[in-house]
Amino acid sequence: MSWTHTQVFALPAPPVQVFRALTDMSELTRWFAESVEVGRVAGEPYRFWGRHTLGVPTAREATQALTRFAPGTGLGFTWRVSGVETEVGMVLAPGKDGSGTALTLTHRVDGDLGMSRARELIDDHWKLAMGNLQAHLAGGEGLMLPDYRDPAPEVRLTITIAAPPAKVFRALVEPEAVNRWFGSTAAVVEPRVGGAYTLGWRYQVDGREVAGGPTRILEFVPDRKLTLDWPDWRGDATVTGQQITFLLEPAGGGTRLTFIHSGFGRAADVSDYPFGWQYFLGLLTDEAGR
Repeated sequence: MSWTHTQVFALPAPPVQVFRALTDMSELTRWFAESVEVGRVAGEPYRFWGRHTLGVPTAREATQALTRFAPGTGLGFTWRVSGVETEVGMVLAPGKDGSGTALTLTHRVDGDLGMSRARELIDDHWKLAMGNLQAHLAGGEGLMLPDYRDPAPEVRLTITIAAPPAKVFRALVEPEAVNRWFGSTAAVVEPRVGGAYTLGWRYQVDGREVAGGPTRILEFVPDRKLTLDWPDWRGDATVTGQQITFLLEPAGGGTRLTFIHSGFGRAADVSDYPFGWQYFLGLLTDEAGR
């Protein structure tokens, strides 16, 4: 059975710069793979391998090859994933507003990858890779390359907020504050272990309505720690065990906040969470500083 994953990504650089990031070996090792070898015409290598690559192939196992090499407009390459032939295409065009680049990605899979949630795996892999490409093109801050060998991957971010822990904690648990920074309009917070913590998020995934975000409080230590459950964002009840934790420590009159999103079953499941959480933590910083 063949199927194709398609997605469009908005990138903060013109097509010529994006193409260079996709084909320059020194740039690729900053945002995409541990090791690479890139040719310049169809049939030549577009090889990548190591711990940042899905499946963690060795150099010998990395057999990817170019199918298209069009400077400034796109490229394509073959990629054998879990023993199955696949082909990736990337088409570059100026962004809708005349700046940046719209990258249209297609990934055709010609067979059964032999794993659960294979389509989600490919989707999440590219969300993570393109998030790193966006960060690279924006200057490199916030890059988070995955380690596909890690049996317990997590997102871990640390920020310093110019407000005391008590004020930061209030921003985490007072519904009006939560609505301002967490992208919700109807937050419900019952400030105790086992209490409700909901955001009222509702959205469509493959034609199904999903109620997203956390549902309850797992750990509650005032001014120090808050842990929430985190159901699968696609609404898949078979994906369990994820949680998010906010750890607060005094730091020179302010707060050092460590955020941890854990419980992922595989490294690709991290998806674009690192970049989304960086955004929300920025809003939390603004809220706590009000």
